[in-house]
Amino acid sequence: MLTHKESNLDISRNLFDAALFDLDGVITKTATLHALSWKSLFDEYLQKTGKSDTPFDISTDYPLFVDGKPRYEGVKSFLESRGIILPYGSPSDPPGKETICGLGNRKNLIFQELLKREGVTVYRGALALIKLMKEKNFKIALVTSSKNASLVIKSAKLEGLFDIKADGLDLEHFNLKGKPHPDLFLYAAQKLGISPSRSIVLEDAESGVEAGKRGNFGMVIGVDRTGHGEVLLEKGAHVVTSNLSQVTVDGEKPDTTLPINELPDAREVLERVKLELILGKKPFVALDYDGTLTPIVDRPELATLSKKTKKTLQRLKKVATIAIISGRDLKDVKNLVGIEGLTYAGSHGFDIESPIELKKAFREGEAFLSDLDKVESILRAKIQNIEGALIERKKYSIAVHFRLVNPERVTEIEKAVDRVISSFPSLKKGYGKKVFEIRPAIDWDKGKALEWLIDALGFPKYATLPFYIGDDVTDEDGFRALIEWGIGIVVAKGKLQERSAASFSLPDTDSVQQYLENLADLFSKGVRR
Repeated sequence: MLTHKESNLDISRNLFDAALFDLDGVITKTATLHALSWKSLFDEYLQKTGKSDTPFDISTDYPLFVDGKPRYEGVKSFLESRGIILPYGSPSDPPGKETICGLGNRKNLIFQELLKREGVTVYRGALALIKLMKEKNFKIALVTSSKNASLVIKSAKLEGLFDIKADGLDLEHFNLKGKPHPDLFLYAAQKLGISPSRSIVLEDAESGVEAGKRGNFGMVIGVDRTGHGEVLLEKGAHVVTSNLSQVTVDGEKPDTTLPINELPDAREVLERVKLELILGKKPFVALDYDGTLTPIVDRPELATLSKKTKKTLQRLKKVATIAIISGRDLKDVKNLVGIEGLTYAGSHGFDIESPIELKKAFREGEAFLSDLDKVESILRAKIQNIEGALIERKKYSIAVHFRLVNPERVTEIEKAVDRVISSFPSLKKGYGKKVFEIRPAIDWDKGKALEWLIDALGFPKYATLPFYIGDDVTDEDGFRALIEWGIGIVVAKGKLQERSAASFSLPDTDSVQQYLENLADLFSKGVRR
């Protein structure tokens, strides 16, 4: 039975031996560069010839006529949709000649120029899934209609990742039919020596999913990057996911973390943000407070926002929606930031206040208030004699700070916390920077709060470019939530030897302020709220 799930997709090694991955839109974000290249080509041609007054529309024309198809077939398909018939010509036609091949060659030239200038972004979840599958002894094939596959692989530094590659050059050399025909996938399975029934196809394009179905592959996974999951199901996908980092193999999740000291500085890759904005995505900026907007201090009440950072936030809120997601109590973090017009989520998102009308309400935390009151009272009595220990009660959680405690007594504090909450199954213990967090034992964290907020504030997922900047263990949930579709940035101070699910880093809180200034500059140049 066909299903459309965002999670709980587990791949069994007993059932499958190989995985066949598409490239653009599944492993790499070159789909963005391809979309821009197609638009540049067709707008240039249509304007020059006057054969159509309507420019190429990335949101509709790209998936319908060119996505996933061989280049010349894409040219022919789009032009015919506008009633334009051109001679096929020859693959040796010079770029721009008024033939199918000439225009296709012009598109390829535009793409290569963009690729050289912008580089390639890799979907971290896809890469992590491939590495996990290789550890489980799956054979891995790259299957793409692109003739630029080798160039993209080299640019993305993915050499050696695949057992075999089947691409647009093979289509041409062996006279194979392109997607939606299954020829290229069947050719790849044959090269691997694995039957289609024991192979998995992972595709984001409708034509690619249809090719997987026609080839009778054992499983076809549709990768939804643009909100067309239902169409992928109709075309033959057995299951659709928007986040490959959530796919498990024999119950094991892919490791999406990287060493923080290897992450690019977010300030140096603002061109990638520009590309997303060109495609019409609206920015949504979410920020942690302690250690992100303000330096970490010994006592929580001393973490005050600098005038410079406050001014930057006030400027940024004019061109983007801003949410502050903090482990602090809602009232506390709102008073500390002191800026009207922002969305505030306290207690890791259990308590939310927004100037924008929310589409839905979240009140799950109310049922836990009584148990939190009891635990707070018991804990205060148990650790009151430990010098430096500090209990901070928030509405929906309890923070037990031990930054000022003698290291030899930290274990004593943790044991006290464990003993107390063992009698309250409704609560669970979490970790932060020099703090134990006691909060409701439900599947809720900063990442889920972030996703919930984006939806509740009326931001369509596939038309939104979300940012999340944080520094703590609890912020990793936010980074994981955005790993396949947003921009996660970790504040690296004091943790260069650690790993993170963030995509980029910033060295300290001063650089966060600078980056937010950069975003305000970028958004104000034409991005409307």
